[in-house]
This record gives sequence, structure tokens and C-alpha cells, in this order.
Amino acid sequence: MNFFSSDFKLGILGGGQLGKMLLYETRKFDIYTKVLDASPEAPCKIACNEFVVGDLMDFDAVYNFGRGVDLLTIEIENVNIEALEKLEEIGKKVYPSSRVLRIIQNKAKQKLFYIDNQIPTAPFSRFAYTSEIKDSVAHGGIAFPFVWKSAQFGYDGQGVKIIRSLKDLEGLPNVECIAEDLIPFKNELAVIVSRNIHGEVMDYPVVEMEFHPEANQVEYVLCPARINSDVATKARKTALMLSEKLQHIGLLAVEMFQTSEDEILVNEVAPRPHNSGHYSIEGSYTNQFEQHLRAILGFPLGSSDSKVAGVMVNLVGEENFTGEVIYENIEEIFKLSGVTPHIYGKKETRPFRKMGHVTIIHQDINEARKTAEKVKKTIKVISK
Repeated sequence: MNFFSSDFKLGILGGGQLGKMLLYETRKFDIYTKVLDASPEAPCKIACNEFVVGDLMDFDAVYNFGRGVDLLTIEIENVNIEALEKLEEIGKKVYPSSRVLRIIQNKAKQKLFYIDNQIPTAPFSRFAYTSEIKDSVAHGGIAFPFVWKSAQFGYDGQGVKIIRSLKDLEGLPNVECIAEDLIPFKNELAVIVSRNIHGEVMDYPVVEMEFHPEANQVEYVLCPARINSDVATKARKTALMLSEKLQHIGLLAVEMFQTSEDEILVNEVAPRPHNSGHYSIEGSYTNQFEQHLRAILGFPLGSSDSKVAGVMVNLVGEENFTGEVIYENIEEIFKLSGVTPHIYGKKETRPFRKMGHVTIIHQDINEARKTAEKVKKTIKVISK
């Protein structure tokens, strides 16, 4: 099939910043794109060929959208699975498949998949409702501290909370959830694995993630991770094993804990381009978005090696600011060498909302990290 400058239509479910960055690559290759998103002001709107407003969880919206494209992919996993299954039944290509998304969309099913396939992960208990946890604590089923996670619809730190007492359970939604052992860890790591429709597999270097203590969001991503080679090898092998078990098509971002004993435990996965791979736009021979396109279209995968060390800084809305966005002092970072800002196109800011990111590249990862600190302290995402 001819994908370039042709009648071929690539459909993308989700119009956020990940989709917008994927569209940088489709425009480079002149691939016709059609995007579905619930927001009429989604970031993708300015860069796709067709933009459709619709609910990603609505069967009819997803099914009717999918019928009008040749191949369907995602930029967010919270989509209507039944619609994808129906589209596959009528012969539409959907990558990642509905089977993979059904496993990953629900954190309880995701964890059970790890157990069934001998993928190392933190011990957990599964609950139909959050309210059942109190009884389990009272009868010795689970003990404090643990991590509460909503089984579905958690995103960017939402749907996750550390529970140290019964009081911490107050106010949580009464939904299907898991209670996971709180793991003492040295580092949070991630590996992105790409797999194309022919079974070719490529993994990116291990990255190290530093999280904001309150928002539970990634603040910095460092590539390469500052870990020894044995730990890096173990992390990459774990990610590749999980990719093999899932048999996904496209990208799989595998988030992991490096424990105090240097064991690797899988935390969770995302079957799409991921925040942990944004450094690759400036830092890799093949960035994660081009790699995703290569995978789902069936082209040979590109080199995932890094050209240079890279650090990504997330730009999120400052606390106590809501409204029309201002990137205060952003002009100052243009004076710094190796610094590239990416603004997502969201007109309204709110506390901890992802508004953009900045990539810093340097031959020395430690120097890149120092510059990243300057960037973080300089730019303030506020409102008028």
C-alpha cells in the first residue's frame, strides 16, 4: 500500500499533545490523518487533515470514525474497546489491537497478566470497590502502607494515592481498584519497546524518571539512566520479555522500579508514545513518534540509539493559577545551549496540567541535568 501523498487515511484516537507530536512525523511523510477527540480545541486540531469531535469512550463515535480510515492507532488508551473489536471484525487494522488494550486499560487485569506471565511486579490485592479495603485491613488481608490505584481511567498522577492510614482512604472514589505493596526503590526507570507488524523489535535505552512529590507526575526524564550496566541490562530484558508476551504492535512504554536490592519490578505500561520518550525528539536517531509510525505501517524500525545524552523537563501549570496561559521567562531559556522548548497548544492552564516540555541535550548527562534544573527554575506556567 502506498501511504505517502496518497488516499490512505491514518486515524488517531485522541487529540492531545502525544497526537500532536505524532502529527509532526505524519506531515514529514505527507500521510493523510484524521483525528477524533472530545475537545473542539484539542492540540491536534491545527496539524491533522481532518478533525472530528467525539467521545473516545462512545461506541458509535469510535466505530463510525474507524470505518472512515484505513488504519487506526491511539494516543491514549482510554477508548471504547467494543468499537475497536467490531472494527477488527469488519477488517479494519487497529494497532495496538483491542486485545492488548483490554489488558492494559484495566490496571487489575494488567497486574494479573504480569503474574500469569512471570513478569516481576509488586504484590497486590484486587478489589471490586474501594470500600472493601477497610474490611481487608481489619482482617489482616493487607497492611499499611500501600498504594491505592483506580483500576481504570487513572492518568498523569490521577487515580493513585499512597495510603498510610484509614483516614487516607476518605474521599477516594468507590470503584474497582488495586492495593499494591509500597516498594522501597532507588529509581523509577522506563524502557520503550517498538514492535512492527512483521515482528521486528527494537528497544530504547533505559531512562531514569524523577517525580514531583505532590502531583505524582514526572518532572525530569534522563537518558541514559544513571545506573550500572547490570541493572540496565535487567531492565531492558524485562521490558523485552513483556513486549514478547503481549505481542503488541507499535510502542510499549514499560515503567519499572529499581528496588533497594537492584531487582526490577514492572509498575505499569502504556501501549503508545509516552512522556518518558520525549527526549528522543532531539536525542535519538529515530524519535519515538517516527518509530511508532514505522511500526504500525510495517516499515523497518529505525535506530533507537541516542545521538547525545538528553534530559526532558515537563512544563506543568503552577499551583494557584487557572486561566489563559502565560509562559513566564520562557525567552530566558533560549539563551541556554542545547535547549528546545515544546509547547503543546493548550490555551488554558490549571495546577499541574501538562502544558509542554523542554529538552536539554549535552554530551554529559550530568551537565544536561544541571541545565534542566535552570530551566525548571526559570519558566513558570502561570495565567493572566
